[in-house]
Amino acid sequence: MTAWRAAGLNYINYSTIAARMLREALKPEFRADAAKRGASVIKITQWVDGKPEKAST
Repeated sequence: MTAWRAAGLNYINYSTIAARMLREALKPEFRADAAKRGASVIKITQWVDGKPEKAST
């Protein structure tokens, strides 16, 4: 069993925590660029009868 699984985490949670810790450990001149890569956008679209309705943000 892997260490992250033994700790009760799934892979997504583990990788999110590891990425956050890595970004915080970077030198200040590299931290800003890494923080930009850490941002994500999720778009959710509700589908009714096989057609998309108005998208929510």
